[in-house]
Amino acid sequence: MAESPVLDRVRVLVAPIVSDLQLDLYDIEQRGGTLRVTLDTPAGAEAGIDLEQLALATRLISRELDHTDPIPGRYTLEVSSPGVERPLRTPEHFARVIGEPVTVRLVAPDANGQRRFEGRLVAADATTATVLTDTGERTLALAQVERAKTVFEWGPAPKPGKGPSKRTKPAAAAGTAATDALGVDDPDADDFADDEDLDDADDLVDEVDELADEATDAVDQLAADELDLEEETETP
Repeated sequence: MAESPVLDRVRVLVAPIVSDLQLDLYDIEQRGGTLRVTLDTPAGAEAGIDLEQLALATRLISRELDHTDPIPGRYTLEVSSPGVERPLRTPEHFARVIGEPVTVRLVAPDANGQRRFEGRLVAADATTATVLTDTGERTLALAQVERAKTVFEWGPAPKPGKGPSKRTKPAAAAGTAATDALGVDDPDADDFADDEDLDDADDLVDEVDELADEATDAVDQLAADELDLEEETETP
């Protein structure tokens, strides 16, 4: 994904700082009034990034951006780790998580009418990603990927000699318990997981996330405006 000139400038400023801290610059995004800088430990590291490292990186990055002012207008800096289920937006992101479970959604359905794929990422290069699904390997063009992320696997690892187990999310488990208590037949979990309506649920989650981001941006803007007003009032 091509970055804007503003984000290119930010990357040039932030990359040396992150390198000096012996961390990786995983991603940079600007959504509304929020600049998100995502950091991670180098590939293959045993431990993830900790709060102390994030706090230090935030101070250093904030000081550099204040000094050079590469972004016009007001914005809020957010420095974080990729999280348990990390977004995959670049070829480097995919290459980094080969062997891990992922979910991928395409911009439009493929020739077989399928748009959503979930399985283990077995290969990735500059233009494609290959996912091992229940029905076999599927090679997907990165240019056709709308969004993708790693998938956190709930529960213990499968025992030797047995196939991979399905994830059971807490909400799904709670629903099963409720239907058992009422004596109602619970739909098969695998059938539900494969339902195309999950795409609509994904869209709803994305919309909620975007609304939350906009609300956070609005609160940050109000706080900044109040601070400016206080400074103007105190100025003789």
